[in-house]
Amino acid sequence: MISQTEFDAMMSDPDKVIDGDLTWGEDEDHSPALEFRTRILSSAGYPLFVVGRVNPYADTLSFTLIHQTSGRVYGLDLGADHHNPTCQRVGEKHKHRWTEQYRDKEAYNPVDITEPLVNPVQVWKQFCAEAAINHRGVLHPPHIQEELPL
Repeated sequence: MISQTEFDAMMSDPDKVIDGDLTWGEDEDHSPALEFRTRILSSAGYPLFVVGRVNPYADTLSFTLIHQTSGRVYGLDLGADHHNPTCQRVGEKHKHRWTEQYRDKEAYNPVDITEPLVNPVQVWKQFCAEAAINHRGVLHPPHIQEELPL
């Protein structure tokens, strides 16, 4: 498990990079959601990857930063509210940020995410800016297949 000091240093390190374009694909559970998963490179060698997930039927979008030994350490969720361990409800737009006390279980309302979940590419750009991730590429918009009428 990482310490608060390690988490803070990792998040503020501007040397985190994603090289290349990202494309949404079917999720591994074969749900109606689309997702992408990619490694984050850094000179410090943080064992990090990020998962993006959009579900057009549930109207949800999330970007999750995962530490390979500690699990989710940072995440943004749009479209589903959250109940904190302190019994406080957080709205449909919230972020999870690692703390030693609650790990990733406590969320807060972010002011830096201004784009709605229907603009996942713009939300991604805001997420990367706040998480100090330099994405050298393009996140392609998800291709949402319309249901065919019966």
